[in-house]
Amino acid sequence: MNKAEIRALLEQVKKQELEVDTALKAMEDLPYKELGFAKIDNHRELRVGYPEVVYCEGKTVEQVKAIFQFMYAKESNILGTRANAEMYASVQAVCPEARYNTLGRTITVQKNPACQTESYIAIVAAGTSDAAVVEEAFETASILGNKVQKIMDVGVAGIHRLFDHMDTIRGAKVIIVVAGMEGALASVIGGLVDKPVIAVPTSVGYGANFGGLAALLSMLNSCASGISVVNIDNGFGAAYSASIINKL
Repeated sequence: MNKAEIRALLEQVKKQELEVDTALKAMEDLPYKELGFAKIDNHRELRVGYPEVVYCEGKTVEQVKAIFQFMYAKESNILGTRANAEMYASVQAVCPEARYNTLGRTITVQKNPACQTESYIAIVAAGTSDAAVVEEAFETASILGNKVQKIMDVGVAGIHRLFDHMDTIRGAKVIIVVAGMEGALASVIGGLVDKPVIAVPTSVGYGANFGGLAALLSMLNSCASGISVVNIDNGFGAAYSASIINKL
């Protein structure tokens, strides 16, 4: 239940169009719903503007299904990250509209078409191998109501490829840069744009990449101003922050 729905309920109570008991029943799951193995934060959208997101990895198939089944009864859209195909199949049984992004490993349920922003987020990826993180970011930003432009495979090994897309990149309100290996693309873009850049290091790379640590340290040590960095492979976190910036 979001702010507008609660206000509408209270207004109906004031006008005596709705019984107090009925209104209380509608709000009984605030601030959270106890499922035994999980406490679903129904109050989150009231506090921060976006509903709770389900991190599926580490949960059982039945737990993911139960969480989605409860959330499906509400009016908010639902996003699940790091989900596998088995989890998706169980969710689809109770949420027929559920959609699965195989590469991004996300489950989305679009109950309310989000009002898209006029401005857009650009997601720029160094290589095709970074696509899984790009897709997680894309699905997150999209279900949160943002226009998104994806630009793939423009890493520094062929820097001329990047320049063909600079108009699109510069036109974005915020830019997510996804890169593995040495993570240099974030610094390059940071030195070419006047918009905030959110850098996402990925675990893509050979041995000395250390599962994304090399890219993470490169991005943290960037001399280009205006770059912030999220955790390794955290496309969701980058898109969530980008959505907040895009809607300012």
